[in-house]
This record gives sequence, structure tokens and C-alpha cells, in this order.
Amino acid sequence: MEPVGPFSSCGHGPNARIGIVLSHGFTGSPRSLQDWAEHLCAQGYAVRLPLLPGHGTTWQELARTPWRQWYDAVERAYDELARERTTVFAAGLSMGGALALRLAACRPVAGVIAVNPGLTFANPAARFAGVLRYIVRSTPSIANDISKPGMDEQAYARTPTAAVHQLGLLFADTAGVLPRVTAPALVFRSAVDHVVPQSSTDLLRRRIGSAEVEVVELGNSYHVATMDHDAEFIFERADTFITSVAGRKQAHVRA
Repeated sequence: MEPVGPFSSCGHGPNARIGIVLSHGFTGSPRSLQDWAEHLCAQGYAVRLPLLPGHGTTWQELARTPWRQWYDAVERAYDELARERTTVFAAGLSMGGALALRLAACRPVAGVIAVNPGLTFANPAARFAGVLRYIVRSTPSIANDISKPGMDEQAYARTPTAAVHQLGLLFADTAGVLPRVTAPALVFRSAVDHVVPQSSTDLLRRRIGSAEVEVVELGNSYHVATMDHDAEFIFERADTFITSVAGRKQAHVRA
């Protein structure tokens, strides 16, 4: 997939050596991370925000898309940046957080930033999606869990059950490789999230292999926090994290 958004001029000034891969969430679109991507671009970072396969078309197409295609799109974005930049970070929202964590387990990312990352389901029925997909093709949308009025992440109006099954496979795979994630991690967790349960963050804390993990609570946002009241705080706090980690990495290289 080609990068989405006006990011062709990204990667300039003192931050030009740093790349950021951003991944949107399940049934969503790059719109949920567009403001963050533009913020990073303005800071001079090289940014990639791919439209994940099965997204941006119809929920029926998403129902036919295996989870490894979602991950492959993120990995290709990383590989492209890694050829051009000395330091690459992985970041994502919701399912995109899981993809970023899996990327960190498989590639030498400098750090991971995850906003309300999904690793478990809030609805117990989702665990049976592999069977239910043959009975119920779709369920109501999980989109736009946003406290701030007037926001639209441009997600699907229906959630395909077959894709929920694939999401569960991604969650299980990512949970299994979390001990291989050794890069510093910054996690944002909304106090009120109607999509991803607290058990996801609890699982991340238990299994991640990184010695440096910070979980920051968001008190004024729902699930899609990158479009909510705390968005600017997320962007600024992520800037501090990126600058700190990249600075330490550069100092280590010089030493």
C-alpha cells in the first residue's frame, strides 16, 4: 500500500534521520492518525501511515483479508524507512498498537508508542468469531468511540465477524512474541475506553520484554484518543519520548 496523506515532504532538518511508522485500527482508516502524522511531519520526522489491506473499501473486503496482510503493510513501511533513516519508531492506535508491538518483536525498532493497544477482547463472544462468522456475517460498528463532539474516524459502518476472527489470531500471535519486544515502550491508556478492555494493557505489562515501559493514563478521551481531547497531549508526550530515545541511541553510537 502507498503511504496515505501529504507526507512526501517529511523528513527534513535535525529530525530527518528519524522515521515513524503509524498504524491505524481495526475497521478504521488513516484519518484516526492523520493529525498525529501531520504533527510529526511538521517536526521534521519521516512518516509512513499506510492504509491497511481490507480497509478504506468495504467491510465485505475486510472480511476476506487475513491478518498477516495488515502486518505485512506495516512491515513494508518500516523496511522502506529503515533503508532511508538511521532510527525508526513504531506507533499505532488500537489494533495498530498490536501491529506496532509485533513489528518491534520482529524488527529492530528504536521504540514503540501504543495508544489504547488491543490485545484482548471486551466482548467474550469475540472469542467464538471463528464459528460465528458462518452464522452472523457482521455486527454493528465499533467506530467513533470519541468523547470530543463532531469527530469522525471514517471507519466502517459494520464489523465483519470473519475479520474479528482474524483480529483474534493477531492478538494471540502478538501476545506470544511480546517477550521479544525489548525496545522502550510508551503506552497511552484512556480511563474510559468502550472498545479495548483494561486486560489488554495488563497483558502488555506482564509479557513485554522491555525494561522501559511507561503507561500514561488519559483522563479526557475515549478509545480513539488521537482524535479526542487528549490528542495534543499525546503528540507532545510522544515527541519527548522520541527525542529522548533517539538521543540515547545516537549517543551510544558515538560512544
